[in-house]
Amino acid sequence: MSAGNGAAHEGGCLCGAVRYSAQGEPVGVEYCHCSMCRRASGAPVVVWATYAAEAVAFTQGRPAEYASSANGRRGFCNRCGGALTFRWQDRPGEIDVTVGSLDEPQRFAPGHHIYDADRLPWLTIADDLPRYPASKPK
Repeated sequence: MSAGNGAAHEGGCLCGAVRYSAQGEPVGVEYCHCSMCRRASGAPVVVWATYAAEAVAFTQGRPAEYASSANGRRGFCNRCGGALTFRWQDRPGEIDVTVGSLDEPQRFAPGHHIYDADRLPWLTIADDLPRYPASKPK
């Protein structure tokens, strides 16, 4: 995971109604294979960049939120439906942003896989990254 030097990284939804800025380096970047990410994104896997909550600011519009589980809230554009954020209720100091919503997603290489037990059997990502059957241990 190397996103650069600590500069701000900009991102937003498909239609541009919601834009954000993430300051500095993410805490981590990961592939998530869970079924909820799959359903929320319509993709076989989602890559997330985790930031300290205070490092992310919405510069245009605000995402709508959906409580996808008792402990998780997903942020998305209520105009185009673009998936943008995830917040754990029990980790108020963190926010995840979808790497695909960043203006320069190529700068955010994942460091591991989570919920690999839920990975679709036909999806092969040939890497040597650590794989966790569920969430990454703290």
